[in-house]
Amino acid sequence: MAPAIFSIMIVLLLLGFPMMVPLIVGSFVGFLSLFGGFDQMETMIQQIMAGIRPTSLIAVPLFIFAADIMTRGQSANRLIDMVMSFVGHLRGGLAITTAAACTMFGAVSGSTQATVVAIGGPLRPRMLKAGYNDNFVLALIVNASDIAFLIPPSIGMIIYGVVSGTSISELFIAGVGPGLLILVLFSIYSYIYALRKNVPTEPKATWRERGRAVRGAIWPLGFPAIIIGGIYGGVFSPTEAAAACVLYALFLETIVFREMNFQGVWDTAKSTGLITAVVFILVGAGSAFSWVISFAQIPQHILGSIGIDQMGAIGVLFVISIAFFIGCMFVDPIVVILVLVPIFSPVVNSVGLDPVLVGTIITLQVAIGSATPPFGCDIFTAIAVFKRPYIEVIKGTPPFILILLSVSVALIFFPGIALFLRDLAFAK
Repeated sequence: MAPAIFSIMIVLLLLGFPMMVPLIVGSFVGFLSLFGGFDQMETMIQQIMAGIRPTSLIAVPLFIFAADIMTRGQSANRLIDMVMSFVGHLRGGLAITTAAACTMFGAVSGSTQATVVAIGGPLRPRMLKAGYNDNFVLALIVNASDIAFLIPPSIGMIIYGVVSGTSISELFIAGVGPGLLILVLFSIYSYIYALRKNVPTEPKATWRERGRAVRGAIWPLGFPAIIIGGIYGGVFSPTEAAAACVLYALFLETIVFREMNFQGVWDTAKSTGLITAVVFILVGAGSAFSWVISFAQIPQHILGSIGIDQMGAIGVLFVISIAFFIGCMFVDPIVVILVLVPIFSPVVNSVGLDPVLVGTIITLQVAIGSATPPFGCDIFTAIAVFKRPYIEVIKGTPPFILILLSVSVALIFFPGIALFLRDLAFAK
């Protein structure tokens, strides 16, 4: 049965159908093979509905809406100006600004694709004008957006938390350490690149200019304060923090900055609705597909064939990392999380791994896969936004992918990178 299901799904993908169609068709083919007819079809419908029932998922469209409002307003540019005023004069300062701006915008949006659009749009022309090679610029923007998947509020972590039953608040705080480590390593690489290529530096900002930039960014900096301070101060749940972010974004862009009118808010809401519909169809279809393959014991046969039951904790983490990395090179990250997390959950529990550590590693791996050829979704976002050929977008990615993979390995051997802040915030 398994070869038939996966063959049908691959054919549908190659024919150009969106990912939701292969998932739904694969689920129904598996269901018919197991039950021989439509007599118990209500079970399949129940599994689809169960996938979108958790209340934690409400945070996903809310964070997408907040990020979309910011992207269309002034918040992203004000964050960029603030970072630029402090590091723009350093060797590789514009590249460091790009990585830092992706980190700061990720602390608001939780979305890699939104970060590519919001940060790449204004910074790519400035980097090209400053003398950076376009291959490097495109690769930096695509891969630095991965930090947005780790820094709270990560949409990937919300999906993982819902599927695995892991605390989303703990996952959020665990992503901070790896996210900041990636920022530091990208900054070092950017400095070395600019030094080797002799990229000119920008004029150094005066303290008056820096003060003006900080004052301009004070309002947008309220987003991380709401999310991180609100959640860990016990004021909000993650879902409530998402709702507060939407209200704050509306307040900023319509009243403080006066960048958006009612029509702009309405257009943004419609855009968010379309994205949310796609996400929730994927979540429901992924839930049904996971149930079908689990009922058929396909995961047990696959994992048994590679001897995962005889592996220790580190071996299991390496297998998980490879599986999620490869999966996201071809398929949407949300789908990969929905399908693979239930498969690996029994093994994770049997070897006693911390589900928060596992969730952080999985989130990092799907972020890396999203920016990795051949079909990483962030690559195609960059192609659409910057209107550049596929080869140009991926040409400069190898050094960044190696850095990201090195952080993944470091997390496996040094879990404190992720768990230190979690243990401080949630000390028993």
